[in-house]
Amino acid sequence: MFISNDIRYIGVNDHDIDLFEGQYYMPRGMAYNSYVIIDEKIAVTDTVAENFYDEWLGNLKKELNGRNPDYIIVHHMEPDHSANLLKFSDDYPGCKIVASKQAFNMMKNFFGTDFADKQLVINDGDELSLGKHNLKFFSAPMVHWPEVMVSYDLADKVLFSADAFGKFGALDIEDPEGWACEARRYYFGIVGKFGVQVQALLKKLSDIEINTICPLHGPVLNEDLGYYLNLYNIWSSYGVETDGVVIAYTSVYGNTEKAVQILKEKLIEAGCPKVAVTDLARDDMAEAVEDAFRYGKIVLATTTYNGEIFPFMKQFIDTLTEHGFKNKTIGFIENGTWNPVAAKRMRSMLEECKNITFTENTVKIFSALKDENIEQINNLAKELVK
Repeated sequence: MFISNDIRYIGVNDHDIDLFEGQYYMPRGMAYNSYVIIDEKIAVTDTVAENFYDEWLGNLKKELNGRNPDYIIVHHMEPDHSANLLKFSDDYPGCKIVASKQAFNMMKNFFGTDFADKQLVINDGDELSLGKHNLKFFSAPMVHWPEVMVSYDLADKVLFSADAFGKFGALDIEDPEGWACEARRYYFGIVGKFGVQVQALLKKLSDIEINTICPLHGPVLNEDLGYYLNLYNIWSSYGVETDGVVIAYTSVYGNTEKAVQILKEKLIEAGCPKVAVTDLARDDMAEAVEDAFRYGKIVLATTTYNGEIFPFMKQFIDTLTEHGFKNKTIGFIENGTWNPVAAKRMRSMLEECKNITFTENTVKIFSALKDENIEQINNLAKELVK
């Protein structure tokens, strides 16, 4: 794949992966991206996951056409990008390794060596000349590891963005949902906690002209870049991407689920433009988290369970708070047979989140729905839509 006359894609597709980072469901596989810049000097950007070394090396050699690389740039030390660094260094002993100081420290942890005789330590703002192509480096700590750097090719105006602008999915499998859905799930799962750091990176990049974004996962982006940059700005500032309400629920015997379905109907009747419903016991938790950050309003519906809340709801709220959940309006539906405390427990878990508004109306069900609950649901819907 040509990125430009001198920049080529040499990444691989993983069709066997079931869980990314041990937790994210991968229905369409995963891409591990790598690139090579062919100039007076040759620079390779990152490696790929461990099991794909031979395929990746074959892709590289086709582009090298008998030449040897002068540099390998390590933007990010996570093993899906750096696992083959030691093998590569053995195959190309004359190749310098370009990375941040923290990355070299991590190499010693992973490989037992920091490649002292091959180090080229890069700091924020440094440049590396390859001939016609000059790469300028920007530190991007905690996007999403502390050692991360991104680089920018001044000649072709290409941003090598590390994990920023990444997306789940192999590149040779069509995604009918488009870029945003799996990029959003990726962002809030992988990077979402570090919105402040992403904002800092976007600020650094705001003064440069970018024609192409080359991430370490997902497709190369070279059209309508304002769309992608705007979404990243919304996501990293914890803004509202879509006007509507997401309802996340658990239900033991179906009564809480009935309340959720009635609330959905009432919201639509009241003019809510979009209502998303997710069953936390059955649906993908990462997609539920994605929706919670996407919409400005959320309703949490669950039962009292062992004097607490149902386990899937507890996991969901823990995940939200771990990822910096903020700037939302939250309503509650609780259910219990003798002493409902679910709403109180959920509110307590969320009180440390910033800029949270709790609705005045709460739906409180004792076992099964009654007429008073229908009125409560109607009032909650009106409050959420007004």
